[in-house]
Parts: sequence; structure tokens; C-alpha cells
Amino acid sequence: MARDPEPECHPPRRHFKSVLTVAVSRQVLRFDVASVRLSEPGLRGGGVKPLPGGNGYTVINIPVKLMISLMYRVPMRHIEGGPDWLNTDSYDIEARTDHPGSIDDLHIMFQNLLADRFNLKFHKEIKEGPEYALRVDKLGLKMTENQSGQDLKIPITFGAGGEANGVRVLMQYVCWWLGQQLQRDDRTAINKTGLDRSYNFTLSFAPELPPDVPKDSLPPELRDRPSIFDAVKEQLGLKLTAEKGPVENLVIDHVERPSES
Repeated sequence: MARDPEPECHPPRRHFKSVLTVAVSRQVLRFDVASVRLSEPGLRGGGVKPLPGGNGYTVINIPVKLMISLMYRVPMRHIEGGPDWLNTDSYDIEARTDHPGSIDDLHIMFQNLLADRFNLKFHKEIKEGPEYALRVDKLGLKMTENQSGQDLKIPITFGAGGEANGVRVLMQYVCWWLGQQLQRDDRTAINKTGLDRSYNFTLSFAPELPPDVPKDSLPPELRDRPSIFDAVKEQLGLKLTAEKGPVENLVIDHVERPSES
């Protein structure tokens, strides 16, 4: 199935550009103790996850640019500036708080950790550019609403069969996650669904391939799966439409390697 055509949904604004200065969050929400160390050279694999009970975060072998992307939910391709080591130096972080917090509270704490320990300063630039608008499809929503309490687990994970399993997922996270799956695409997914609840779903799709890589190179069990665009429509009841609109970029003004402690 072909992608939806690319309509022009906004009046022409060829030179639209806005710069929004951002002070990295300095709220009182901070971890009570945090250890930041360079990862062991040659270490493979890694991850970022909240500690059980909402008492902190643990990070293993992750570069700072990916931490920024995760904690501010900005696709890495929309993070500009900064030194090369943001991509090449990986860190292990153990950060704890005496007072358990929600996942949003933990994100603010981690944002403050980046400001305090890495001296991260940035601003946001908003320019007109290509985007994917995520809306509810005309045939209706196919996800299941989840009204359970706070869940500190990663909202979307991949199962053994390669399908994506979403549990208690907000649309803002869905958009960020879709952007991660479409790394070869310059477009960012923007939430225009109007949905403010959390949802469960399973999404089965074939991964996006570079133009010069044939579909036959995929494992047999993935070849017949729909594209991520068709899967989002058929399995979630949502729709990704190519448009133009304001696109947010995070521009790094200053960052430093931390002292280990």
C-alpha cells in the first residue's frame, strides 16, 4: 500500500523560523545521589531504565546524546551542535532518590542531572519543515485504553517475534518512538490525535530499509509484514500523513565531560 500523498496543509511560509531560549530545568526535583562514570572500553550493549519503585534511574553504556534524546523525547537527528564525544563517549550512571517519583518526575530529575553534572545548556529552534502528523484514522481507534496506575516500565518493547508491544503508552511517547523507527527519514512525528489517555497495543511491521537494500534481505518472517505506515493505520487505527509545519530542534550551546564520582 502506498503512503498517503503529501498535502500542503499550511499557508506558504518559506522563511518561517523561531528561536526559543530554554533554561534547562532547575526545579527542586533532583536525585539525592548520583554516580557518573565512563563505561568500560569495548563494552557491548547497554540500556536506560528506571529503578523499581520509582527510586531512580540506571544507565549502562549509553552516550550522552542518546540520554538527551530519551529524557527530552527529541529524536537524535533533531539534536544539533555539541562536541563529537556526545556520540562516542558512553557512560554508566546510577541515580537514586529517597522519595519515589513518577516517570515524569524522574525525567525532570535526569534533566537536572545533565545540567548539573554535564553542564548542559541548550536552546530550541523552531523552523518550518517536513513532519508526519499523527491523527486518528477515519475508521476509528483500534488500541485498548489502559487506566491502570503508574507504570515505570519502558512503554514500548519488542517481543521475541519482532513485534512491538505497547503498555500504558501516551501519544507523545508514541510519536517519539515512531521517530526512532524512522531514523532514515527527516520527518518527525507530531501528535495531532487529540488523545490524552494511555493505551495498550501490539504493532507488527517490516523495518524500514535503505533504498539500496532489497526486501529479500530481511528474515523470511518479516518480509510479508506491512510497512510501519500501513501497520499504524491497520493495527492501531492511527494515520501518519506527510505535511509541513513547525519542527523543533534542540541546539546544544554548552556541555562538558563530567568529573567521575
